[in-house]
Amino acid sequence: MKIFTSPQIRKCDAFTIENEPVTSLALMERAASACAGWLSRKFSGETVYNIFCGHGNNGGDGFALARLLYHKGCDVNVFMDSAQNLSADAEINFKRTRDISGIEFSDFSKVNKFQFEKESVIIDALFGTGLNKAIEGKSAELIKELNELKFPKISIDIPSGLFADEVSDKNSVVFKADETLSFQFWKKAFLHSETGKFCGKINILDIGLNSEFIENEISDSFVIDEGLVREIYRPRQEFSHKGNFGKTVIAAGSSGKMGAAVLATQAALKTGSGLTFSLAPQCGYEILQTTCPEAMFLKCGQDFITSFAVDEDAILGIGPGLGTERETYDAFLAFLKACDKTLVLDADALNMIAENTDHVNLIPKKSIITPHPKEFERLFGTTENSFERLNLAKDKAKELEIYIVLKDHHTQIVTPEGDVFYNLTGNSGMAKGGSGDVLLGILTSLLAQNYSVKEAALFGVWLHGKAGDFAAEKHSKEAMLPSDLIAELGNVFKYLNSSQ
Repeated sequence: MKIFTSPQIRKCDAFTIENEPVTSLALMERAASACAGWLSRKFSGETVYNIFCGHGNNGGDGFALARLLYHKGCDVNVFMDSAQNLSADAEINFKRTRDISGIEFSDFSKVNKFQFEKESVIIDALFGTGLNKAIEGKSAELIKELNELKFPKISIDIPSGLFADEVSDKNSVVFKADETLSFQFWKKAFLHSETGKFCGKINILDIGLNSEFIENEISDSFVIDEGLVREIYRPRQEFSHKGNFGKTVIAAGSSGKMGAAVLATQAALKTGSGLTFSLAPQCGYEILQTTCPEAMFLKCGQDFITSFAVDEDAILGIGPGLGTERETYDAFLAFLKACDKTLVLDADALNMIAENTDHVNLIPKKSIITPHPKEFERLFGTTENSFERLNLAKDKAKELEIYIVLKDHHTQIVTPEGDVFYNLTGNSGMAKGGSGDVLLGILTSLLAQNYSVKEAALFGVWLHGKAGDFAAEKHSKEAMLPSDLIAELGNVFKYLNSSQ
């Protein structure tokens, strides 16, 4: 699914109005109807909806929503600034709603004395995606008061105070939603840590915007939805053998850090690698042969790896638990200087590259690197926020012709062409040491199975997150372990195959 900027969304609205044809007022009605349907499914018949309407079209959505909820038999209160002029469509919907005797209207100034019912829900329809400056004055004070209320909070389209396409000032006043009802598209603000924390759970509501415009409008930002994953995924053919599924080599582990090698190797096996090898020091021999009997052991050193020589037809993933001993460092740098094939690099592989800023130029083209924010900073420098970090990642992916898997709550896969794919699977239970080792094993295995680099990056990150979601459901976010991700990979593949 494409992510559009605010100007593009306005263009999409205008194109829909011009070509459907549909009026802007009718489009507002579609949006309000979609919200009313969602709310009536979400909450019980005893709910009292308290809708806070701004003076623009977001407020118009709110007025229309109040009317539609009332006609569904719901109790509704509307709050507004009686002194402000409304936009044309908001004015029409205000008048339609004002004439309903069963809906109570109150001025914003009355909020602090208003007696909210026990079953209240607060609905934010104050400011939409057209906001271009920080909220100040009475509006800011109102939002602060609303944030203090202990009721479920729902934002219409975007939480008031957020900019859709960029980070807000850290001191900005923003409505803190439990859930956001967004129209047709994901917005970048939903997907970054500084802004997404205000949005709660995101619900994308289809309001029938023009499909021709959506198909033809160019975007460099996308979300990885299940439809895309199913296009990438290739179920196994019956007449196949282990040679059809590649040769994976996991270069990982050092004395005291063999668990990382185990996790990466097991993940590669569980993702479907035809032949899997653990390239590791002798100190890990018994550990790996016991925990990963399906993988073959390649000795390369005693307590740490001192050589990275592998078969030419193998796909190599390097980094988990590797350590940064001088012999490992020298061997790794020598290997990089001679290597011209796709690699997957994580953890200590990235830390060794970061020792010298010139080393990033040794990363072979079309490789995948998987830094977390601190590793990214060590490689490429500091940035002010995740939006700036992503822009720097786009520059570096283009410059180095590599794929950057920028790990975050919504991990971003950045391609050499400058496209960005946000992943929607995964959860905070995966924020544990070892989860990245599992990801490296998954990505390396998929490359070995002849998925393209782009396909492996997109599918691998989604697969990793989906396994995390299954593990959290089974064990809880607190108790789940990275090894539980590996155990759930089979269930993810069964899920994908169940509807083929």
